[in-house]
Amino acid sequence: MNFTKIVFVFAVLMTLSVVYAAPDFWKELEHAGQRVRDAIISAKPAVDVIAQAQNIANGGNKDD
Repeated sequence: MNFTKIVFVFAVLMTLSVVYAAPDFWKELEHAGQRVRDAIISAKPAVDVIAQAQNIANGGNKDD
């Protein structure tokens, strides 16, 4: 009888710890997504320069 009470209390504590830890996981996931978005936004000028250089190298105009 005492063993089942101990197991039950342990299971409840483990459940509560998982539930309270879950928002941290989602918060970290959200921050990772924001970092990826910011990296893509900051890389756009570099990608544009490479595209222009490739266009010029292929005989095109700078403004094409």
